Amino acid sequence: MKEYIGCDAHKKYSVFVAVNELGQHGPTHRVSHDRDEYRQFLASLPGNSPIALEATGHWYWLADEIEAAGHQVHLANAGEAKKRMGKTNKTDKLDACGLGMLLRNGTLPEVWIPPTELRDQRALLRTRMKLVRIGTGVKNRVHGALDRYGLQSEGYSDLFGKSGRQHLAGCLNYLPEHTRHSVERELALLDYLQPQIATLEEHIARVVQPSREIAWLRTLPGVGEILAPLIAWEVGQVKRFPGPGNLAGYAGVVARTISSGGRTWHGRVSSAVNHYLKWAFLEAANAVVRHQQKYDGWHVVNLYQRLHGPKGHAKAATAVGRHLAEATYWILQRGEAYRDPARRTLEAAARAAGSSCPGKRDVALAH
Repeated sequence: MKEYIGCDAHKKYSVFVAVNELGQHGPTHRVSHDRDEYRQFLASLPGNSPIALEATGHWYWLADEIEAAGHQVHLANAGEAKKRMGKTNKTDKLDACGLGMLLRNGTLPEVWIPPTELRDQRALLRTRMKLVRIGTGVKNRVHGALDRYGLQSEGYSDLFGKSGRQHLAGCLNYLPEHTRHSVERELALLDYLQPQIATLEEHIARVVQPSREIAWLRTLPGVGEILAPLIAWEVGQVKRFPGPGNLAGYAGVVARTISSGGRTWHGRVSSAVNHYLKWAFLEAANAVVRHQQKYDGWHVVNLYQRLHGPKGHAKAATAVGRHLAEATYWILQRGEAYRDPARRTLEAAARAAGSSCPGKRDVALAH
């Protein structure tokens, strides 16, 4: 009788429970994350066993070992799986049994497993993003120290450029002793961090091979040589998304909708999203905002300006990010460069003079 195996993975061990076709579960097996012991247990299972594994922070090597042992690995969205189990109590055995039962019933919320090489490459751009974010945080602290003591820095487009650093050196003399020491350490950290980012970017340039997908993505407004490969690698196989809205939701640029009793609320975006894609699309949206003259007349600028007044910057930029996410779907799905909806509308109007402008959606799809 076929068995469906649930694996509740932790940092140092995993708990396995098999569920048969009748819904009956077998004994509980706790397996240490010693590779030899883990491999021995996998070898003891029936060949080609379907195994449901939670997408925890250390699933990479576990999934690789399961596949190497000749079994079928099904990666599960841990949060969604817990909801579908509907259990009041929580133990390792119950979680493993629940995963096996969801797999048996065909209701396991599965997550796409990227190829090993792609998972490895993603680390480069994710690390760069983290380092840049650290640098931004340090710069904000330096700005905060100057503001607290009334030292102006508005006259410099880049306070941490050559002329800006000269200005900073003069400002240090006006700071109290311990604040000055703190700022000096923060500046030293920036001096160390910038070469690390530059070296990483050189390595990324060597790894990123020219591809049609990356070239197409670079035609998106606000997307350049760093964001294009990041988006391409994080999206992976676009065919795994049923439609553009699914990709936008996965990227975290779609507000949650609550509708009940004839009333509808649009709340914050969900936290269970791909945060790297979310950062990429919002970074591209903010680049569009900063360079509105470059994209004057484009749909993204019209969209931002229309929503900025009543909704504010954050929601308007998120709407632009959603448009870019949905456009990404069509670019990769159809294999073509970005086509600005505003220009297409003008072209259509020119071809059919007197016809009404199609669509009133806040986020037009680039297709």
